[in-house]
Amino acid sequence: MPDFSENHSEQTNTRKFNPFMPLYFAIVLAIGVAGGYFLTFGHGGNVAQSYHPNTSGNKIKNVLDYIEMQYVDTVNREQLENKSILSMLKSLDPHSDFIPASEFSAVNEPLEGNFDGIGVEFNIINDTIRVVNPIIGGPSEKLGIKAGDRIVAVNGKNMAGIKITNKQVFEKLRGKSGSLVTVSIVRNGVKKPIDFKITRGTIPIYSIDVAYMVKPGIGFIKISRFASTTYEEYLKAFNDLSKQGMKKLILDLRGNGGGFLKTAVELSDEFLMDGLQIVYTEGRVHPKKVYKASTRGGFEQNPLVVLIDEGSASASEIVAGALQDNDRATIIGRRSFGKGLVQDQVDLTDGSAVRLTIARYYTPTGRCIQKPYNKGLENYYNEEYDRFEHGELYNADSIKVDKSKKYKTPGGKVVYGGGGIVPDIFVSLDTLKFSPMVNRLYYNGALNNFAFEYTDQHRTALLSDYKTANDFILKFKISEAEITALKNYLVTKKISGINLTGKEAGFGQILKALIGRNLFDKDAYYPILNQTDNAILKAIEVLN
Repeated sequence: MPDFSENHSEQTNTRKFNPFMPLYFAIVLAIGVAGGYFLTFGHGGNVAQSYHPNTSGNKIKNVLDYIEMQYVDTVNREQLENKSILSMLKSLDPHSDFIPASEFSAVNEPLEGNFDGIGVEFNIINDTIRVVNPIIGGPSEKLGIKAGDRIVAVNGKNMAGIKITNKQVFEKLRGKSGSLVTVSIVRNGVKKPIDFKITRGTIPIYSIDVAYMVKPGIGFIKISRFASTTYEEYLKAFNDLSKQGMKKLILDLRGNGGGFLKTAVELSDEFLMDGLQIVYTEGRVHPKKVYKASTRGGFEQNPLVVLIDEGSASASEIVAGALQDNDRATIIGRRSFGKGLVQDQVDLTDGSAVRLTIARYYTPTGRCIQKPYNKGLENYYNEEYDRFEHGELYNADSIKVDKSKKYKTPGGKVVYGGGGIVPDIFVSLDTLKFSPMVNRLYYNGALNNFAFEYTDQHRTALLSDYKTANDFILKFKISEAEITALKNYLVTKKISGINLTGKEAGFGQILKALIGRNLFDKDAYYPILNQTDNAILKAIEVLN
């Protein structure tokens, strides 16, 4: 699902979606420590200090000692050690990894489900920190900080007009739970800045992007990751939708890169009858371990559709594979990433950690969906781009599967291993949803910045006219007034080459979604964007 939001929260940068390209995966290629040596120094050369390796010691330690003592320039031993460890792990497989102590908290926060900070989603617009939304229940929201507020100083230090970066904002606003920070706010209608003394707290990171009734009787739940809190979040969303009459469900796992195996098993259990196999894991020194569904589960026989794409990986594929192999759900979308390896984490004494692949996981029919990685990291991650180049994202006939790894579900459906989950119903990447001009307006920041400023100027009137997100979704329409205001904004900001009419494909929808997000957050944003989402429309068709 496209996410045109550029908002940020204290824990992470928002990902950008390019509707013309597949999801790109970041490639981190570790540089191995390589060195040359001379047996002799000719022509009068001499060594200031001899180095004699300890032949009974550790080989890697000896090399690091030698480099530290003899290298032509000063070296950082810790950095060398980290690169050496990372090189070793990446030579094994793409998903064994090393996490330096300095990055450990940031890497784990999304999976732990929380971080420490003041609790705001923000955006940097015109070199000023704008509060998009205070996180409900967080310290800022409790003190009365509102959407549209501008953060101009933190602890008395100016934060506006200094070309501030997201990283600098994170560093200023985040901090240990219980610590104090003074934030100076400029608010529309208030002449002088307002100082808020905020006690930082633990801020939740939610796994469920949105849950709502997409049609009468049909619920929609989008899960962005499988964290420690995901199952509890799902149960709450499920119960809320059930009260609204949900009898059928669309579970959206597109772009979900995975997370905890335990959470994937818990979620799968909600849809499968007692005793059915969910997944099993097996490794060289780890015996086969089978995970089966239990008696619990609130949606074991109701119609179910699961949406996946090339960004669905790991735990997402466990859920999709379990439901597909048990003939329990219809899988719609595009072939998933293809990660079938299980990592175990070992914390090291300096605060860093090693994540080592210890097993493979297998779907109920016995297939491992891990795609090949024997041609190196670059080829492994570029495989996503290759799918785009070879037309797989547009044509089901272009899907590459290993026909030798063929399996059958209990219902007789043929499924394949060795390269992700192939959906039951293919839906191509939509390149026509947004016109090139709309994409240009978005990617140069103009559309998002205008939407924020427009909402800020008309917030009181808009909230008076539209009391709820549903009111806004049903009644608000982009009019000539908004189009004219945007044209004037483009002139003011000296953005040329845009001959806007307002009739461009996707223009009204994305602008309405962005304004809705600034008013009602995700409760308006996603339902507006999803109205023309081809995968969701196909899911509704199947469920009906």
